[in-house]
Amino acid sequence: MSQTHPFKPIFDKNSKILILGSFPSVVSRKFGFYYANPQNRFWRVLAGILNAPVPETMDKKIKFLLANKIAIYDAAISCEIKGSSDAKMTAVVPANLEPIFSGARIAQVFANGGKAYEICKKYLEDEILKATKNVVIKLPSTSSANAKFSLHRLANEWSVIAEALK
Repeated sequence: MSQTHPFKPIFDKNSKILILGSFPSVVSRKFGFYYANPQNRFWRVLAGILNAPVPETMDKKIKFLLANKIAIYDAAISCEIKGSSDAKMTAVVPANLEPIFSGARIAQVFANGGKAYEICKKYLEDEILKATKNVVIKLPSTSSANAKFSLHRLANEWSVIAEALK
């Protein structure tokens, strides 16, 4: 079933890094916000590497991201998808990142997982390189489907974000 991305990117003029997921899960689409599935470790990983409490509400999550100069969005603006599995994504239409790049000072883009990275490499690489002068960095997915990565191992891999923010 064809799905269109249901929410806007989160960023402001001070955003320094951009984290791109692939496409919102069924749970995230239902709740209308990024990484809304409590099984997804995105918020726990980010809070852990930034030594902050895990933000619980949508407003607190937005404030947390902006306070830490982090922008988030997804690499696909629409796709055919059954359920939430990235492996089931087809007919991908890449997101337009220009509003983020023109409205913020993004120096580095990180892909949350293999599918986000694949979309970035296939459709968005030139735009990302032109805007940041850096290639997109692939990070392991925070999805609970990525069971081979413990929370601790994810935090180790994702700590490059904390370094990029210094």
